[in-house]
Amino acid sequence: MKRRQFLGRLGSGAVVAGAGLAAACKPQAPAPQAAPAAAGRSTKPVKWKMVTTWPKNFPGLGTGANYFAELITQLSGGRIEVKVYGAKELVPAFEVFDAVSRGTAQLGHGAAYYWKGKSQAAQFFAAVPFGLTADEMNAWLYHGGGMQLWQETYAPFGLVPLACGNTGVQMAGWFNREINTLDDLKGLKMRIPGLGGEVLARAGGVPVSLPGGELFTSLQSGAIDATEWVGPYNDLAFGLYKAAKYYYYPGWHEPGTTLECMVNKQAFEALSAELQAIVRGAARIANQDMLAEYNARNNQALKTLVDEHQVELRALPDEVLRRLKTLSDEVVAEVADKDAQSRRVYTAFRDFREQVTAWSNVSERAYLDARAGVRL
Repeated sequence: MKRRQFLGRLGSGAVVAGAGLAAACKPQAPAPQAAPAAAGRSTKPVKWKMVTTWPKNFPGLGTGANYFAELITQLSGGRIEVKVYGAKELVPAFEVFDAVSRGTAQLGHGAAYYWKGKSQAAQFFAAVPFGLTADEMNAWLYHGGGMQLWQETYAPFGLVPLACGNTGVQMAGWFNREINTLDDLKGLKMRIPGLGGEVLARAGGVPVSLPGGELFTSLQSGAIDATEWVGPYNDLAFGLYKAAKYYYYPGWHEPGTTLECMVNKQAFEALSAELQAIVRGAARIANQDMLAEYNARNNQALKTLVDEHQVELRALPDEVLRRLKTLSDEVVAEVADKDAQSRRVYTAFRDFREQVTAWSNVSERAYLDARAGVRL
């Protein structure tokens, strides 16, 4: 499925790494062929704008938005044309939600935890600390009732949500200080969004909200002490290894982050049933494709970071992870008590996690332990 080559600068520190990844941004599967227009059907296309929270053409996230837009055009036989705008090209990164809600753009690509100021419940549809993995998130959304709850949450804003990508398990982030004990988190200024940021605050840290395009300069200048972004594939492209020494794992705060496409409801309902199905189908294809890409690219990118750039790869201490898990449970439960919709979503999320964990323990976890030679 051929994507456009990502172009231009990606911000400070991204140029060299981004150029090295350009060839890797093309999936190997062929692109779907555009369907011929039906006889007698109007050839005048519906023209949509998509605004994103990502830098233009950024590997994985930005190119994933591009791919989704291309799929819509291809699968619709050109009956829908989508023009993609990166962060700040049409609206700032954190104004995407409002832009699509009021109809400035018909589509938006981002992550639901950015909109907790609109709805606390939105955060559950992106990432929950110590929550669901990518496969488990898809299971909940598509076959566990999660998508219906997401639709209910966005309905008051005139939006139709669609799962449109997943990064898989992320990294804990880049740090300019060692994390050996819980005390090392106190006073730590870290870019970390959503529920993870609230957990860090509970641990004594200072969460900071920044769009991706500002991470490198903020970390390099000392405006923040640490940042999480995504994982090796994206972090290499941003050149974050030039601004911080320590690279910690695992991504306790984002175990399987779902990326979203939000659609202006009025624009969506103006489409025929066929075109609506095409938009939904394109989102499901893009959702799975992004996860496959991250799983394919992260390993090599991590090897490059460690072997070529001498990044210090470190595991968070067990003591720190245990405390973060306790604080996460407290924070998530408190968020759920803020309003009725958050309570409904949290209850459904919690119940599904309990059920799927029982299966994961005897399937994925047991297999991975066996593959690693760990005694069961």
